[in-house]
Amino acid sequence: MNTQSSTIEPNAPSIRADFDATSPEWYLNRELTWLEFNKRVLHEAEDERTPLLERVKFIAIVSSNLDEFFMKRIGGLKQQLGAGITELTVDGRSPQQQIAECYAVVREIEAKKQQLFVELMRHLESQDIRILPFTELTRTQQKQMRDYYIQNIFPLVTPQAIDPAHPFPFISNLALNLLAGVYCTDPELVTLVRIKVPVGPRLPRFIQVSNELVYVALGDLIANNLDLLFPGMNIAFADLFRVTRNAITEKDEDQADDLLQMIESELRERKFASVVRLEVASTMGESQRGMLTAELNLNEHDVFIVDERLAMSDLFQIAAIDRPDLLDAPHHPCDHPKLAGSPNIFHAIREQETILLQHPYESFVTTVERFVKEASRDPNVRAIKMTLYRTSAGTKIVQYLIDAALNGKQVTVSVELKARFDESANIQWAQRMERAGIHVTYGVVGLKTHSKVIYVVRQDYNGLRRYAHIGTGNYHAGTARLYTDLGILTCDQDIGKDLTELFNYLTTGLVPKRQYNCLLTSPKFLKPALIEKIEREIAKHSPKTPGLIQFKMNALEDVDITAALYRAAQAGVKIDLIVRDTCRLRPGIPGISDSVRVISIVGRFLEHSRIFYFQNGGDEEYFIGSADCMKRNLESRVEVVTPIRKPELQAELREVLNVQLNNQRSVWEMQSDGSYVQRQPKNEQDAVGAQETLINLAQTRLKQAGSEKKLKKSKKSQSSLRKN
Repeated sequence: MNTQSSTIEPNAPSIRADFDATSPEWYLNRELTWLEFNKRVLHEAEDERTPLLERVKFIAIVSSNLDEFFMKRIGGLKQQLGAGITELTVDGRSPQQQIAECYAVVREIEAKKQQLFVELMRHLESQDIRILPFTELTRTQQKQMRDYYIQNIFPLVTPQAIDPAHPFPFISNLALNLLAGVYCTDPELVTLVRIKVPVGPRLPRFIQVSNELVYVALGDLIANNLDLLFPGMNIAFADLFRVTRNAITEKDEDQADDLLQMIESELRERKFASVVRLEVASTMGESQRGMLTAELNLNEHDVFIVDERLAMSDLFQIAAIDRPDLLDAPHHPCDHPKLAGSPNIFHAIREQETILLQHPYESFVTTVERFVKEASRDPNVRAIKMTLYRTSAGTKIVQYLIDAALNGKQVTVSVELKARFDESANIQWAQRMERAGIHVTYGVVGLKTHSKVIYVVRQDYNGLRRYAHIGTGNYHAGTARLYTDLGILTCDQDIGKDLTELFNYLTTGLVPKRQYNCLLTSPKFLKPALIEKIEREIAKHSPKTPGLIQFKMNALEDVDITAALYRAAQAGVKIDLIVRDTCRLRPGIPGISDSVRVISIVGRFLEHSRIFYFQNGGDEEYFIGSADCMKRNLESRVEVVTPIRKPELQAELREVLNVQLNNQRSVWEMQSDGSYVQRQPKNEQDAVGAQETLINLAQTRLKQAGSEKKLKKSKKSQSSLRKN
């Protein structure tokens, strides 16, 4: 295989004798490195090479990411703080230190985001797209919007007074609110009123003013028509605020009689969980801000003052405006060359034995969804088993599973009820499938089922045969177009036997000593296998046959894997890490990690695939699967990583790795202190991003396959003519 992009220097680096793999200085902090990732995402909003509305989208993405960061990560740290936990992380930080350092970085990101918002609004205005304050609308437009407000919004608005007779109201997580002050005649006798801004699926944040692309924010519209809510009264002020609540409310499964009821209880509790962040408009007075801070049991450092606009995740609405000239060129996933034109997907899989899928470059609908669809209808299919972590209403897989059950097939689905922020949806999917006669299980107590597996048993001409899909991404049609993921369709019988064991474990939770012949599964086998393979690379490394390890994943957080990679680097093994966000390992430290390179890819798609490569003295090994190198994935989840043994498919994975490692447009290189520097293209050829290159390669594969089929058909036709 061509691995020339990772050539080893003949002389191994000098090893530092004083290196202590347990010392905190060699490990970067998980939370801070994740925030560094968001800086890189925000840079896409700053980069003028990015189309204008796509730049707006990246601001929305960063805002949404930070909301989740406060709900999950800051929420968890505050729980540790409240519980009196003082234990330091592997990087030597206490919970309080982490919160303080994270807050400093978040404020830096927020300041940059607000600055970029102003700049992008100026650029949008030059393209006749405007978000205007209500006061800057013409009188005609103001009347039009007031009429719209009366007819469509006013009945939904409920003011809540805050006074001795009306206690401070409950504030919903991430909801926009107005804090207004009203009085009759004496401005010294102001009554505070909270008004929830009713943003929802049918009432967007930004209301279009006319047929032109002019918008006014819903909160602004309400604030400028408060006379309708308080007739005859004076308005002293009206300022926006927003709270973020802790999302960590998990209970102990061992104490739960009914897992479904436990998750539903957790969801109810999450709605009322403690507040971890307060965001207020910079126009809000100090006394009002102090009142909110006290009522929400927060400290001053938990308050974030926003100069421009709160809840910028709502800018997804603006980013979706129909202006193709301001967006990335539309991407249409192509059909897979091995499946296109094949009337029966099982015959195509049997002919190839294993087919590698690359999403979103190749269509999820015509590969994975088709696999389940044909399985549900094929009279020879006897059983379908599947793990379900996340899905969506736009994904047809659940309906195909229901169809399969109605067609008399045995259908078993292991649903992960605790997929964060998808719990409610997964409960609904589980109940719907159970009503259709599907055997629904909820995995193994104490473990999340994060693996991505579909397993089909079919009566072939020569007996029962096992078919399967194993992937790196969720069975979710929406994210399949937005995330980069890998998968295989296979009838490899070794894999099939292992999946039989896996599903027997998932449906019973019994016999933890199950053995797998080729799959690497967590929580028992994957982590020891990865460490053993790293140690094997060290043992086989020499100046004559240099070792090489390449991992592509979302995160490198596990301390044991990180320490093993440090040992390999000290032995001189070349290590390439393509890590999307969190990475504890520090590359390029003399005598410790000279041979390590860490890069991050940021582009129009979210990088989500996982690849593990070991040179293994020339007997190369490639694996793909659902697991990142995080402690939770390796020790607390059911994950599946599968070998890719077919040389043709190994070559495809090598192509993916080389494209990303060598790209000059989409790549950020980590420095030894944990900061990142973006590569800069030196010429026009270098200016093509890694993801655009992979789009082109997928289309080229399909065209080449089409040409080969035409050629075969032509030769067959000519042969037939000669015979006649």
